[in-house]
Parts: sequence; C-alpha cells; structure tokens
Amino acid sequence: MGPLLAFSRIVDSVNARFGRLADWCVLLACALSAGNAMLRYGFSLGSNASLEGQWYLFAAVVMLGGSYTLFRNEHVRVDVLYGALSERRRIWVDVIGISLFLLPAMALLAWMTWPFFLESWVRAETSSSPGGLIRWPVKLLMPLGFTLITLQGMSELIKRVALLRGIPVPEGRIHASYARPEQ
Repeated sequence: MGPLLAFSRIVDSVNARFGRLADWCVLLACALSAGNAMLRYGFSLGSNASLEGQWYLFAAVVMLGGSYTLFRNEHVRVDVLYGALSERRRIWVDVIGISLFLLPAMALLAWMTWPFFLESWVRAETSSSPGGLIRWPVKLLMPLGFTLITLQGMSELIKRVALLRGIPVPEGRIHASYARPEQ
C-alpha cells in the first residue's frame, strides 16, 4: 500500500493546487463580471471577449474545482441512508460508489471530450461572436477536469481501501468523516 498511498499524496497535492486556482478563478470571474456591468450600464460599452472570459472562468471553476471538492468530501451526496451507517459501512459505500460509478463515468467523459478539444485546437477554432476568444483553451478544461476527477477518485479509493485494511491515513489526507448538512 505504500506506493499507492504515495501516489495518492501526489494526486491530492496536485488537486489542491488546482482547487486554489479555481478559487482565484471565482474572484477573477466576479471582478470581470462587475467590470462588465459597470462598463455596460455606466458607459454603454461592452466586449464579447470579456463576456466570454467570464464564461471561461466559470468553466475553469467547475472543471478544475470538481476534483478538489471530491478531495475535501464536499460533493453533493444523498444522505438518506449514508448518514445512518457506521463509519466502516460508509467507507464500503464509498469504495463501491467510486469503483462502479465515479471512476468509469469520469474516465469515459475524459476520453470522450479529448477529441472535442483536439478538433478545436487543430482548427484553431474561435468564437463566432465578433471579437470573441479562441475556443480550444476552454475546451481543454473538459478532458483535464474529468482526468483530475478520475485521478482524485483513484486517490480516494486507495485511502479508503487502506482504512479498511487498518492502515492509518495521515490526518488531512482523507476527509471521509460524514457530517449532516446544516439545515
């Protein structure tokens, strides 16, 4: 398990960095949105590129922040039964869910979105809007984001298997504890 846990630590570290980048993208998207509103309503000025920039930043938040959300165990979960289970059973539910649903779905999405990006890059696709942005960078976020979630899913699976085998996982590397959402 040692090499697998080392791999898990690397993945966690990479996704933590992408999570911080997603945090900054939120701030930039808000600033750009406020600037666009001020220019539009205050001075009757606008730019398709700045509007598309907002969308690109939002896409970066979603696609780069998803893996960090999984690492932090802050993703949406239906907790009707999960919250009533023992810690060990919750770990088993996570192992089964990650293995049967998360990993296959995210790997498939990463694989399916790669040609979508590649075609855009090869064609040097740009927005059809006047003054719009090039498209391939935002399309790259899809296979990248799904790959990051796939890797984080593997990391979470490794940590949960380690816990099931009685191998301690360092604090801060697993956020498997469950807390009922505040109402």
